[in-house]
Amino acid sequence: MEFKTNVMRILDKMIVKYKSHCYVNKDAISGIDVANTLNQNPDQVFKTLVTIGKSKKYYVFLIPVANELDLKKAANSVNEKSIEMLKSKDLLAITGYIHGGCSPIGMKKNFITTIDDSATNFETIIFSAGKIGYQVEMNLEELKKVIPYNLSNIVI
Repeated sequence: MEFKTNVMRILDKMIVKYKSHCYVNKDAISGIDVANTLNQNPDQVFKTLVTIGKSKKYYVFLIPVANELDLKKAANSVNEKSIEMLKSKDLLAITGYIHGGCSPIGMKKNFITTIDDSATNFETIIFSAGKIGYQVEMNLEELKKVIPYNLSNIVI
């Protein structure tokens, strides 16, 4: 039987189409390493970043693994004066995920999620399946069935 993460179980339960990718036992550490290990375009592989706004609200951003989040653009996209990255030590308590295995699907609470608009350049995007070593690939329409999100230009 193939391994399923909680994210995959959520997608199965909601009857959402996705493809799973596994890179367990590979030396992939960074997002670019993951993209290369999976023989995928790094522009199509997205990382999940969690931030906190000046208002103390949490926000989730998905951006291509080779890019950096532009904090000013990100804050603007969610109508905050400023935002900063959530500290790794706080990630598990806030999201239920650890650094390197954070997915926008299945967090402890639903946070406002923004995806870099470059995602529209691809039929599907690939992102964490909620556990290090596992990714899911799906199109944006299918993702919209699972989590609400906005599209915005949020990368440097």
